Amino acid sequence: MTLEEQLNAIKRLKAIADTGLVYSDVPYDIERYEELKDISLKLLAHLANESFSKLDSFFLPQLDYPTPKVDVRGLVINEKDEILMAQESVDNKWTIPGGWADIGNTPKEVVLKEIKEETGIDAEVVRLIAIYDKQRHKHPAEPYYIYKLMFFCRAISGELQPGFDMKGAGYFALDTLPELSEERILESQLKHLFHLVKQDIQEVYVD
Repeated sequence: MTLEEQLNAIKRLKAIADTGLVYSDVPYDIERYEELKDISLKLLAHLANESFSKLDSFFLPQLDYPTPKVDVRGLVINEKDEILMAQESVDNKWTIPGGWADIGNTPKEVVLKEIKEETGIDAEVVRLIAIYDKQRHKHPAEPYYIYKLMFFCRAISGELQPGFDMKGAGYFALDTLPELSEERILESQLKHLFHLVKQDIQEVYVD
């Protein structure tokens, strides 16, 4: 079993435990679900080389049915076929603008806000082009299970200006990409998204 398969199995084990704790009112079952959750966190700590106490505090108590987290990102292409990118402060690497979906905002509102905040560019959403299951792609391993909503957006105004938590912003051609923040975006995904847009493929790609 590969590391990725082990991690996904552990995440599935924790999700089963969390679901049981949400819906069960039988003391015996609750005790067993708590034990399953404890085992999943210890296994995760072993894979991640982190202390159990640190990981245990990392996860908030599950109060409802566990579901994937949602990452929303925007692909903006200029007239030179260059891709708008932002440089992350946390790792000094580059990604297309985006972030976690916000409660109270639509996916479109989130992606436009992220583009503006991270790069200084005002944009409009053209269409949704892809929904990636992050675990189906070769991102670094992480505790969460994540879906990625990828929007094609068009710049309408503004000047390049990195946000307060970003180190840079700029346009890059596919053959001269900077070092990518692979927790957020992969070169294979950029090439795929670029292909979907330039070939005007209207059907939304879904993993």
